[in-house]
Amino acid sequence: MNRLDFLKTLGLLSAGATMLPSYLSAYARSPFTELRNGVGMFSMQGGTIGWYTTDDAIIVVDSQFPDPARAFVDGIKSFGTGPERVLFNSHHHGDHTGGNLVFENDGYQIIAHANVPGLQRIAAQNSDNEANQAYASTTFDDQYSLDAGTETITAKYYGAAHTKGDSVIWFENANIAHMGDLVFNRLYPFIDRNGGAMISGWINLLETVFAKADSDTLFIFGHGSPETGVTGNREDLLYMRDFLSHLLEYTQNAIDAGKSRDKIVSRSSFDEFPDHVSPSNFLSLPRNLDVAWLELTES
Repeated sequence: MNRLDFLKTLGLLSAGATMLPSYLSAYARSPFTELRNGVGMFSMQGGTIGWYTTDDAIIVVDSQFPDPARAFVDGIKSFGTGPERVLFNSHHHGDHTGGNLVFENDGYQIIAHANVPGLQRIAAQNSDNEANQAYASTTFDDQYSLDAGTETITAKYYGAAHTKGDSVIWFENANIAHMGDLVFNRLYPFIDRNGGAMISGWINLLETVFAKADSDTLFIFGHGSPETGVTGNREDLLYMRDFLSHLLEYTQNAIDAGKSRDKIVSRSSFDEFPDHVSPSNFLSLPRNLDVAWLELTES
């Protein structure tokens, strides 16, 4: 599967459009879901969008692709039309940044971790899609916070994980956190080694975020299986952590036992995680095992 096919696959995994043939299918119901305290999510095609509105501001996390981005920037005005408009990119992948140009043309300031623009540019060059990009004009190394209405929004970088540019975006007063692709809820994840991914760092990140959260924290995930969707609680973070930990442990034990790379990556599922879904060969346990093998043998 090439990168374009990968993005199309991810485009079918957002709640409300899960496994549907195109983003238009999501019009069977509103793609906007209000959660609490002015925070909501938008699911059409691509990584789940998070949003917060007041009379003075619209704060958004991720931009999906151009068509759903246009639907979002038009539809969100029913919830708020504040003159301040901010878009956070949780990371660089095209199903989270592909609509950036639409947002930029609608007056949004784009903010992301310092590693995101460079990774996004490389990905756009590799897919011959540079003309359709808009990059973050404001970047940060550790964290970036802003106040809007009664809400404080903080984007926090915890180190290399799914990529080397992932941020968790916290809506502090609503007690909601947007995880981007740091949680694939009961899906075999994409581990972007070329983008700086580190499974061991991902495990540590999930434990750190779990410790910051409480039992009332609501999480928005980038992607989820049809059964579990794209919201959850902090226990879902530990489930993702447990999968990644088992992935490394299984791979290390197989390496220690002298098994070949081909033999290690031939396994299609773990009995310990029977609810994990593989929507394609790209998002699959063999792919995950191959990245684990590379991390353990080449890092």
